Parts: sequence; structure tokens; C-alpha cells
Amino acid sequence: MDTHDLCRLANAIRQRDLQAVFEAGAGHVGGEMSVIDILTALYFDVLNVDPANPLDPGRDRFILSKGHTACALYVTLAERGFLPKEEISTFLKPHSRLNGHPNRTKVPGVETNTGPLGHGLPVAVGMAKAAKMDGAPWRTYVVTGDGEMQEGSNWEAITAAAQFGLDNLTLIIDHNRLQQGARLAETNNLAPFPPKLEAFGWAVEEIDGHDMAQIRKALARDRIVPGKPRAIVAHTNKGHPISFMSDNVAWHHKVPSAEQYAQAMAELEEAVQ
Repeated sequence: MDTHDLCRLANAIRQRDLQAVFEAGAGHVGGEMSVIDILTALYFDVLNVDPANPLDPGRDRFILSKGHTACALYVTLAERGFLPKEEISTFLKPHSRLNGHPNRTKVPGVETNTGPLGHGLPVAVGMAKAAKMDGAPWRTYVVTGDGEMQEGSNWEAITAAAQFGLDNLTLIIDHNRLQQGARLAETNNLAPFPPKLEAFGWAVEEIDGHDMAQIRKALARDRIVPGKPRAIVAHTNKGHPISFMSDNVAWHHKVPSAEQYAQAMAELEEAVQ
């Protein structure tokens, strides 16, 4: 897929995600919109995964640490062939395996349960260390939220990853500057992230997390720095690119009205031609 095709696919994933949240009457649509470009690039341009063999020992591993944006992951997995596309309509319904947070025992392609924030990166460090011990070539990728980086467990994992020289690990911070109920700057502001990560021994790059060309370039394997884990600080907007959702803290966990849904869909349909 070229960059334009990936943009079109990300737009289609946004539309299906929005529809699923609207129909379910619940979801974390704002943070889903901010991370979808990254998920699209990972699953359709970067990750070595096989939907027909989701437990292939040689697969790359991906962890969505900000697990409350599970619907975006489910739609992406369905587009990639891990799930039937029609199953997305069961999101959050009784007996559905598509819960509000990903469950590895239920959903193919999910590597670990996430929801409690600050757990995904430590698990990813363990996976990357295991690959190093086995001499295996597969890589581990993890997406965290920026508010989630306030968890001390992440910084313990960051020190461990540098100590072990885990250059087979890539952390992507979805830096949308918003968390539940407030701006990052109003709570425990860790920004800017790059100097802190660099001080811990990581190779760091900042990108526009909605620019597909920049995302692809940053995730390319030739950007790996031997002996150093890699961090990509992706500057995004919660609710992107929907006008009334974008950079609006109210849309952390909120469902659009029928009128808002129609407007958002219309805007998404016009976003990529």
C-alpha cells in the first residue's frame, strides 16, 4: 500500500469506529481517532503478522497499552483479516468477545490484556527481552497514551529496556495532550518527552502522528539504532479530524448524538478523496 492508500484506509477505519461507538452507546472515540493513523501504518505497512496464523512464533508483537481505545484496534484487526468485519457490530454487546478493553484469550491478534494503564510497556519489555534471549528476529511495538506515561511502571520499564539494549523494541507515545477530564498540562505534565527518554538512553524521534508519510518513515526498520530502544513521540489531536471533537477533552469518553454522528460522518467522508 502506498501512503495515499493508507490514508484512505485510516479514514475508513475511523468511519467504522465511529459507527460502532455510536451504535454501542459507549466508547472512547476521541482517543481512538488520535491513534488510528498509527494503527493503520503498523498493521498494513510495518508488522510482520499473519491473520491465518495469529500465534506464529516468528510474528512481530504489538501491544495497545491504552486499552480503552480497543474499538479502534478491533476495526483495524478486522480490516487486516483477524476478525470478520461483520463482528464489529457486536462491540460491547452481551456475550461479545469485543469488550471495552482487549482480551488476548478472546480476540485473535491481541497479544496481552490491557486496560489498567502503565502495564503495556513493561509487558513489551519482557517480550523484547525474550526475543533477545532466543536470538529471534521479531520486533515488539507498543502504543501508550501520554497521560499514561505518568505511571511509574512505564519509567521502570524504560530504564530496563535501555539497560538490556532492547533495540528490537519501539514505543509510540500517542501525544494528544489530553487525558480523562483534563489536559496533560493541568495534571502531571511530563512533556516534553524526548529529552527525558533520551536521558534514559533511548533513541527518540518526534513526528506528526497524523502525517502518514512521517509515520511510515519513523517506523521503518532502517531507523533502528543498534543497542538502543526506540521511542516515537507522535503529536496527535484527540478526536482528529472531526471538527467538534478535535483537541476537545470532553470527547475522551462520550457518544455523539444523532446530529453529531451525521456531521462527523460527513466530515470523514470528505476528508480523503
